[in-house]
Amino acid sequence: MVTDLTPPYEFVFDIRVYYEDTDAGGVVFYANYLKFFERARTEWLRALGFNQSDLADRLKRVFMVAGLDMDYRKPARLDDLLTIRSRVTRLGRASIHFAQRAERQGELLAEGNIQVCCVDALQLRPAGLPADVRASLQSTQE
Repeated sequence: MVTDLTPPYEFVFDIRVYYEDTDAGGVVFYANYLKFFERARTEWLRALGFNQSDLADRLKRVFMVAGLDMDYRKPARLDDLLTIRSRVTRLGRASIHFAQRAERQGELLAEGNIQVCCVDALQLRPAGLPADVRASLQSTQE
């Protein structure tokens, strides 16, 4: 079962570009946008009251990226302050689909659609989203 969520609630997370995020020219290495997006999703869960290590320990549930597509528009550079905007676009029994954007002062730099799957931490097989996580994500859509 997949639920389409509208209107979209957006989680906003700011992150600074450090030297380690860039190549020799001071431009953000393309794969690091995925790290920025991951941090934003993690902080969103934290803001909703969920710590991923606690979910793994208590419920034996972890999240894994199952698929993604990315578009890169303009480069971010060393010392830029980026705003990562995240919203849930679909909520399945064991999956969450996110639309995420990296912006610099409102200018779109990169955007992606990321499908995250909830899995059993021991078997690494799909497992239903914890009820409290699902309820919290659904409540942000109302």
